[in-house]
Amino acid sequence: MDVDREQAMAYRVAALGLAERGGQRPGDLAVLDLGVQEYSPGSVRVALAARTGADLGDDRLIMVWAARGAPHLHRKRDLKKLVKALWPVSDADASARINSAQIPQGVKLGIKAFEATATAFREVVTSSMPRGEASTQVSRRVPRELTYDCRTCGARHIAGNVWQHSGLAGGVRVESRGRDATLGPIPSAPPQPSANEGIDALIATYLRLLGPAGPAEVAKYLGSSTAEIRRVWPSSGLDEVRVGGRKAWLPSSSVPELASAGPAAGVRYLPGMDPLLQARDRDLLVPERARQKEVWRILGNPGVILVDGEIAGVWRAKMSGRKRVDLTVTPFGTLTAKVRKALEAEAAEVARAREVTEATVAFG
Repeated sequence: MDVDREQAMAYRVAALGLAERGGQRPGDLAVLDLGVQEYSPGSVRVALAARTGADLGDDRLIMVWAARGAPHLHRKRDLKKLVKALWPVSDADASARINSAQIPQGVKLGIKAFEATATAFREVVTSSMPRGEASTQVSRRVPRELTYDCRTCGARHIAGNVWQHSGLAGGVRVESRGRDATLGPIPSAPPQPSANEGIDALIATYLRLLGPAGPAEVAKYLGSSTAEIRRVWPSSGLDEVRVGGRKAWLPSSSVPELASAGPAAGVRYLPGMDPLLQARDRDLLVPERARQKEVWRILGNPGVILVDGEIAGVWRAKMSGRKRVDLTVTPFGTLTAKVRKALEAEAAEVARAREVTEATVAFG
């Protein structure tokens, strides 16, 4: 099967629950199979509001450091499998995930770096505690090669990539972020893995939600190397397809949905690093390179507006007091009066996510 960029995009929009806003509880959304990253405080709620009209609170969910060590919202019941699937498949994989000039010797430890840090987490984080205190205590327990002299802190502590990549295996949840960031133990946390189990299922989940794609895209998503992901690429259950002539893969069971995919109608506000934006083939998501630089910035990614299934601009929000959020939309091209009106109405979903009663929209 050979499909064009537009059809692949339409497939992803539907697979990620953005074609229609349903009424499912957040934990029942398909996108939770891969997790929803919290890029900035409250961004998870905006991502959920784009997909469901249900109450955004769901006590079946928990925030943990997951893919790439980034904070993600996941189902509690999925953690037992997730922690094994995210465990490195080899020393080379582990070294790729924690590669950093800060700890050149620590990178060489491979899986031992994950084991030592996860063990230290379980010894230290036995109750809710400030992130800084946890870092100090964990840093004292891990091999010195995993720590570095931080000029900002004026102290020697564990490198952030090792720290966050090992958090889930260390039984740690992210309770809050920002200046008063706190960590806590995961209730009934799954045990620390001894080996990877389920990488094939994790790859298939990525492809089901963000495919068609290949080993390079999955490797970038996990922070690994293409060579390591090729080595564990599923030998069955996938179909090869072509997107604009480029070789890619999709779960066999999802091929009919790809074949019938069509553009979604309507508009959505998606936060920075929404699951749709996690795909690593950015040329498919935003064909114009100049526009890509507006969406994925070195610091402070904006959100994007989705118009009839295509990324059509960026947006930022600013709170005005405690009852209103002001949105500034910068479109990539001219928006019709109908689309502007739809975006003004859709802003109510951002207000709902931000837990305020009013939203305004200004077009830049």
